[in-house]
Amino acid sequence: MPELPEVETTRRGIEPHVQGRRVVQLAVHEPRLRWPVAADMPSLVAGQQVTAVRRRAKYLLIDLERGSLLLHLGMSGSLRVMSATTPRLTHDHLDLELDSGQTLRFNDPRRFGSLHYLTEDPAQHLLLRKLAPEPLEDAFDADYLYRVTRKRQVAIKLLIMNSHLVVGVGNIYASEALFRAGIRPGRAAKSLTRAECTRLVKAIRAVLAMAIRFGGTTLRDYVGADGKPGYFRRKLYVYERGGEPCRRCATPIRHRVQGQRSTYFCPQCQR
Repeated sequence: MPELPEVETTRRGIEPHVQGRRVVQLAVHEPRLRWPVAADMPSLVAGQQVTAVRRRAKYLLIDLERGSLLLHLGMSGSLRVMSATTPRLTHDHLDLELDSGQTLRFNDPRRFGSLHYLTEDPAQHLLLRKLAPEPLEDAFDADYLYRVTRKRQVAIKLLIMNSHLVVGVGNIYASEALFRAGIRPGRAAKSLTRAECTRLVKAIRAVLAMAIRFGGTTLRDYVGADGKPGYFRRKLYVYERGGEPCRRCATPIRHRVQGQRSTYFCPQCQR
């Protein structure tokens, strides 16, 4: 599933091509996504100018003059900029055609993605209003993490993947951040010291920032707005490296299933 770095990479990739452009039409080739695309959406967005492209957690917001398009990539979706005359592929479901002659094309083999048109404040929408702080913003700091961990027995890896506490820290990035912070993923959240919370916040930010810089992690079908895969996988220290030597101490990396997700850690470097 595309995570926060992949979505942010997509946002940065499409922004120069769509911001300031006018929508010629929204062509809906397959409305049966996670939620059906509203039948009146094309008529509502046609002719509007794109004023901004934003991200909230794993959602993209394409702001228009009289509303916003809220898009989620789902498990296998990608959003790419190309000529509007480019022949469609099998799983190309949506085209946001622009007055530049380009189109923003949404491809989603599993159809778990979604598209909504909002006229109210997006922050108050059902899908967004209960989301927690962004890990790259000031609200997510060591004091916040220390506070939310105090009475929680849950494993720290599961806590930082909980979107009600912090958004966008997916499985890969949680494993990598915990390695960088020297914290075992199975430790009870409340056992973390303030110093460890400080290290973990810094590690989460560093891992996400690096992933964004390298265009995300190449997993399954993910590609960026330019059609190229992300390359952060080459920088991974523990994820999917079970049995391989730790890049720091050469101890074999261990693999466990935690919360029905694969977890990787170094038993020597992480305590």
